[in-house]
Amino acid sequence: MTAFSPNIRDMEFVLAELAGLDEVAALPGYEEASRELVHSVLEEAGRIAAEVLAPLNAVGDRQGAKLVDGKVALPEGWEGAFRTMVEGNWTGLPFPAEWGGMGLPGVVNVAVAEMWQAANMAFTLCPMLTQGAVHAILECASEEQKAVYLPKLVTGEWAGTMNLTESSAGSDLGAIRTKAVPQADGSYLISGQKIFITYGDHELAENIIHLVLARLPDAPPGVKGISLFIVPKFMVSADGTLGARNDVAAVSLEHKLGIHASPTCVMSFGDNGGATGFLVGQENRGLEYMFVMMNHARLNVGVQGLGIAERAYQQARAYARERVQGKPAGAAAVTPIVDHADVRRMLMTIKANVEAMRALAYVEAAELDKAHAEPDADKRAQSFRLAEFLNPVVKGWSTETGFDMASLGVQVHGGMGYVEETGAAQHLRDARITAIYEGTTAIQANDLVNRKILRDKGATAKLVLDELAALADELAAASDSRLKAIGTELAEGRRAAADAVEWILSAAPQDPRLPAAAAVPLLKLMGVVLGGYQMARAAKVARARLDAGEGDLDFFEAKLNTAWFYAEHVLPQAPAFLASITRGADAVMTVPADQL
Repeated sequence: MTAFSPNIRDMEFVLAELAGLDEVAALPGYEEASRELVHSVLEEAGRIAAEVLAPLNAVGDRQGAKLVDGKVALPEGWEGAFRTMVEGNWTGLPFPAEWGGMGLPGVVNVAVAEMWQAANMAFTLCPMLTQGAVHAILECASEEQKAVYLPKLVTGEWAGTMNLTESSAGSDLGAIRTKAVPQADGSYLISGQKIFITYGDHELAENIIHLVLARLPDAPPGVKGISLFIVPKFMVSADGTLGARNDVAAVSLEHKLGIHASPTCVMSFGDNGGATGFLVGQENRGLEYMFVMMNHARLNVGVQGLGIAERAYQQARAYARERVQGKPAGAAAVTPIVDHADVRRMLMTIKANVEAMRALAYVEAAELDKAHAEPDADKRAQSFRLAEFLNPVVKGWSTETGFDMASLGVQVHGGMGYVEETGAAQHLRDARITAIYEGTTAIQANDLVNRKILRDKGATAKLVLDELAALADELAAASDSRLKAIGTELAEGRRAAADAVEWILSAAPQDPRLPAAAAVPLLKLMGVVLGGYQMARAAKVARARLDAGEGDLDFFEAKLNTAWFYAEHVLPQAPAFLASITRGADAVMTVPADQL
């Protein structure tokens, strides 16, 4: 497997020029996030990614997680890597200093997460979920609960999990059966079983804090009757010391296609009388609270798609530069396969999509920072709406694209990509889960259609597309032929996206099945076009730097060329997606079920 080296140069460009790091750093609470400090953070995180996490990726894939004598055993090196995380307080990077965190913006945390997900996705799931638990407790729990659980979760000494899914209730959380029975002391006895719980048990942390969805005895049916509970692996006293083992255990591990080193547990609560849990917030508002954690996870799973694609790109590029086979068309001699036209196409496709995904994810993260810290209420609300709109696109499009790019990475290797020796196959296997967990692509797409477009009658979508249109018109009038091409293709993509939104708005009242049938093509259309928007913004900056003769001119030339490639090879997908929406949706619903 090729050594991994984070692309910090491009990450810093996106942070500074597209995500607006300086603007975020000017917000209250983020004043320490200067470019110099962020550079130091990224350099050190990149070193950990390259030297600590990446070498364990193949090890973890081969050894996997195992359940031995009732305990989860993890691969060699996991304990040392976890200790590195705790000693560096990396889990606490985006959290307030009052709880032991670094107090840096979430957009910086996303950049760090990209490197770690690319280096070793199976390992990085653990701190990722712990951060999600911290977000939920910070926003939804009582002050007493925060005081008990946050200090050790923020430092990463304790781990956190999210317990939603049950065997009889997959994505339909309204069907969960786990019970919560009130006790005289204010606690609850939790009983039931949860499946697909990532890092549900392990020996890395001294305690694991489970956030569990359960139903009270008198709860109303469906999602309106779900409550959220804190269920610690070991009971915690008021002063933070650990007590007796709680009645919660991993009873089996799933055998999976990929991420073998990440223990995916079946968790049983209350086999010996009932696990002690503590209500978070108000009764029957559990789903609302859990979405605080879920939305954090969805952004970060989108970053997993990005990270896997970056790792697959580096792997494929290194192989293509060394592998010699055949004489490229038009060449006078045999050279490495990177000179073959189709290999160049594949490598540029991966590279361009990686840069588009990176920009879109970082922009969403920056908008979330503004939604959290911007003093002006109207600006906060606007940033929140934009981040909410981008969330399903980043999660759904980036994970689907990440898998496709990992598949292209295998293709670049040819037959060697299909065997485990090169490591390309692991990236493909690991990537497949990203489009499934934390809400499948269809769930993200339906969220985009129903909550982000139909709910506000397309207002947010139209606002985004209007901004895009202005840039497309500007670039289409540029003298640089590459900018002109970018602007022209972006305008075509924008028209396709705008027509798709209008079709959704008109189709929904006629037949609610039609928007559902068109939802995934719509999500992919939005991803392609919004990714193209970010690439166009990058191209404009690159052209200005080249004209001024400022900075790393080779980098800016490459950035402009990559944006041009994206416009000519990726953006033309937009009209095809529009056809799948406006014509294909009806075809989907017309075909009888017995013909499927």
